[in-house]
Amino acid sequence: MQPTNKQPLFIITGASCAGKSTICAALFANEKDYIVMESDLLWNDIYNTPEDHYKAYRKLWMTVCANISQIGKPVVLCGCNTPEQLEPLPERSLFTDIHYLAVVCSDQALRQRMTAGRGVTDETWVQSSLDFNRWLVENAAGTTPSIKLLDTSALAPDQAAERIDKWILSRLWGGERL
Repeated sequence: MQPTNKQPLFIITGASCAGKSTICAALFANEKDYIVMESDLLWNDIYNTPEDHYKAYRKLWMTVCANISQIGKPVVLCGCNTPEQLEPLPERSLFTDIHYLAVVCSDQALRQRMTAGRGVTDETWVQSSLDFNRWLVENAAGTTPSIKLLDTSALAPDQAAERIDKWILSRLWGGERL
């Protein structure tokens, strides 16, 4: 089915433990004007293809989001995505716009959340998350389209969710605030 009711797509991205899943859970609990989806929901190891930026997984999610948005509400997809992974795909044409926001935090906060908060002991995973978090901070403004940043180092999850909700609604109804 080719979607005919095109909507914008909102991507909430960030490194592991930066806060995106917790924030998206808060958005999910209060959603009215959009549908929140967690991209880990459909993960299967058959999609573990970093050599092509997980292309089949990205295509699957874009198709799912486009079909869900046929009800007249846009989708907010929470997961690790960057514009270079989504914008070149043919499924990009299924959306009016794609808006990107990255949840980031300080290295210290991220390491603390991973090790003490979530009990991650795999130093390779911790370093990979730190590297992605730094990449987002250093490169977000230069991506096409650019990625808006929200630093959650000193924000409670409900505060961050409130800011993201306002950002989403401002993109839907005009203007931009964060």
